Amino acid sequence: MTGGEPALPAVLAELREKARARLDPVHWDFYEGGAGTETALTENARAFCRLALLPRVLRGTGPADTRVTLPGARALTPVVVAPTAFHTLAHPDGERATARAAAAAGAVLITSMAATTAVAEVTAAARSVREDAAVWFQLYLQPDPATTDALVRRAERAGCTALVVTVDSPVFGRRTRDDRNGFHDLPAGHRTENMLDLPGAPPGGSRDIAMSPALSWDDLRRLRDRHGLPVLLKGVLHPEDARLAVEEGMAGVIVSNHGGRQLDAAPAAVEALPRVADAVAGRIPVLLDGGVRAGCDVVTALALGATAVAVGRPVLWGLAAEGEDGVARVLAELRDDTSHVLTLCGAADCAGPTRDQVVARGPRGVAGC
Repeated sequence: MTGGEPALPAVLAELREKARARLDPVHWDFYEGGAGTETALTENARAFCRLALLPRVLRGTGPADTRVTLPGARALTPVVVAPTAFHTLAHPDGERATARAAAAAGAVLITSMAATTAVAEVTAAARSVREDAAVWFQLYLQPDPATTDALVRRAERAGCTALVVTVDSPVFGRRTRDDRNGFHDLPAGHRTENMLDLPGAPPGGSRDIAMSPALSWDDLRRLRDRHGLPVLLKGVLHPEDARLAVEEGMAGVIVSNHGGRQLDAAPAAVEALPRVADAVAGRIPVLLDGGVRAGCDVVTALALGATAVAVGRPVLWGLAAEGEDGVARVLAELRDDTSHVLTLCGAADCAGPTRDQVVARGPRGVAGC
């Protein structure tokens, strides 16, 4: 990994170390690793360290309101649980524990197509805690449209309120740690449950999710027209792709470099965020996924044009360390810290921070946003 990692808030640092001690080292590397030299991975968090927040004073705002409205969801926090795979490798309760903790926090959960718990069980776990819990389904468009349709129907039947289509993966990224460890198949007792019994799909394993560089906007149009759920695109970094997403009727975009797991030369997500937000111009929600570790990161993203942020690895740390309680601790820490930073920045709610409050640390002055 290139360079050093920024310091973590105490709660997250504690859970990360506990998770590392408890996990199989191969599985730890799967969760923590990125593509190539892991430059994109480390830059996601380091880029936030190059930005500072200018507080506003005497604003009379009172306690900050962290609620946000997203497609198919009214959330109590702007922190969304990002889609990550194979939660049962972290804890026996797997995605069920994650879903219960997210629901209790009032956070939107994006459950992965590569989950080791079926989507119907994930939504049932979430709604056992909170009747209006919002679960979105993350999807890779499959080369065989029948496979994609079957997956979407499962998500619809399960009660998912939106689809999140990952669009930055025409091929798998070159995962250096996984290659070194020979981690290419799930161990016995773990399966990608959403991929079972689908037309055109092989039996469960970690490499049964097909990618295709031939997929295009035509495939997204087909998905949009054939199914009724709102569609958000995850993995958008170029402003022109964001503009096209608006024109094609997408319900939102998620600015993300896939946690540094795809193109190692990609910019940090927060570096790409302002231009994407400008291209969207408020017409659809923009989310940021990558490097968020504290309330100041959340508020920085909100100020640069995000409606909400998504977190992945910290949730896995909490799950591996303490199960459902650990995920709950992560989400509570981020929600409470976000509220605190909003108040210090003179913002009444998540729409309050403004771009002129984000400045670069060092001699460059105002961030080139």
